[in-house]
Amino acid sequence: MDRVFLGDSFSTDHGQGRCGSRLERELARLDGLVDWERLHRSPGAGRTMRQSVAPARDLLDRLGSPDRELQSILVAGTKGKGSVSSLVATALAAGGERVGLYTSPHVERVGERIRIDGEEIGGDALATVLGEALDVREAAIAERGAAAEATWFDVLTVAAIGAMARAGVGYAVLECGLGGRLDSTRAVTPILSVVTNVSLEHTAVLGSTREAIAWEKAGVASAGAPLVTGLASPDDEAARVVADVAREAGAALVRVCVPAGASIEEENEELAAEVLRQLGHPVPGEPGGLDREGWRAASRLPGRLERILGPEKVVLDGAHVPGSLDRVFAVLQADPALASSPDVVFGCRTDKDLPGLLKVLRGRVDRVHCTSLGRGLDASPERIAGLARSLGLDASAADDPEAALAMARRRAGADRWILVTGSLHLLGRLRPLLVRPTGKRPC
Repeated sequence: MDRVFLGDSFSTDHGQGRCGSRLERELARLDGLVDWERLHRSPGAGRTMRQSVAPARDLLDRLGSPDRELQSILVAGTKGKGSVSSLVATALAAGGERVGLYTSPHVERVGERIRIDGEEIGGDALATVLGEALDVREAAIAERGAAAEATWFDVLTVAAIGAMARAGVGYAVLECGLGGRLDSTRAVTPILSVVTNVSLEHTAVLGSTREAIAWEKAGVASAGAPLVTGLASPDDEAARVVADVAREAGAALVRVCVPAGASIEEENEELAAEVLRQLGHPVPGEPGGLDREGWRAASRLPGRLERILGPEKVVLDGAHVPGSLDRVFAVLQADPALASSPDVVFGCRTDKDLPGLLKVLRGRVDRVHCTSLGRGLDASPERIAGLARSLGLDASAADDPEAALAMARRRAGADRWILVTGSLHLLGRLRPLLVRPTGKRPC
């Protein structure tokens, strides 16, 4: 098929903040597709999640295979995959490379997921690539091609790759959405892959053991390409699974031994540093690289250990796995500005380990303000609060996230701090009240 990935020059202007009608139309088309980020994935939910790279691959082929123009880096894992992706992209750009970055999910705007040389994609550019991907999906429906089954995430992933090719980037750093082996991002052939770590998550889709989940995530391995992983212990069965998958795929396994007691931020930086070494690029903190603090600050993503320290102190982190939340607290408790116990605004989906998440909060927080976005897949505030109280936590319930935040603000005042956690979707609802107290919510 002739390539349709042509047209006007690429721009990273921030037109999407103006909610232009063209972008609104394309986002409305996109929202008409199945979006598994907002649907139940469990077997008993009445709809089984389809996992296949075929629709995304077909979309790319119909667009002229823009991924073939990019050097792609795939990053999978339970915790830190978005942060590692951003750290790698930041350092590559600082070294003079043109770099595209794709992360998920977004907190406030769809465009957050796609960055070119550190800049969020503009509204016009996003509308263009979304429209192209959606148009070829419609053509595939008529032709009964694999792309006819493309989901919301498939289309957005392909649009992101298209945007990067249109911008002429050299490297595309792609964070996997779910798992790795059958994720939409795996439609590309990477020059390097990463598995940060493995914990129990999305068990209804990925498997009920760390070993099963490791097998899915290690599916990002590709023949002849390094596979960098933080799973380095010889006694860890998940690490052995990753090593086996790498060997079978013909990928060179590179284990990163992170010092005992390292924070999640330090672990992320060590993994990103090894990726840069494998690519032959300068490493921050080493000769020719950025300074480490500047690297960390420039790579920060919304809702990932995001500190808003002003008249009030608020931290936003979308941790939704007990081990991840525990490591978030380890970082925050080392911050002198956050020495007191926080009030926590908390909400999560029904498919998360709610008891495990609440147990992490015991002995660390002053009160839990339980809330929900009111969707069918969210745990109710009453259920969260009831379980929290049974675990010995002081808890309140608020149907409205804004009300939960208001209660936390009244209690915290200027002397203590607030943590908003459990769901990036919850953060997306509340973040505009914290970083943009006035003005319109963007698209």
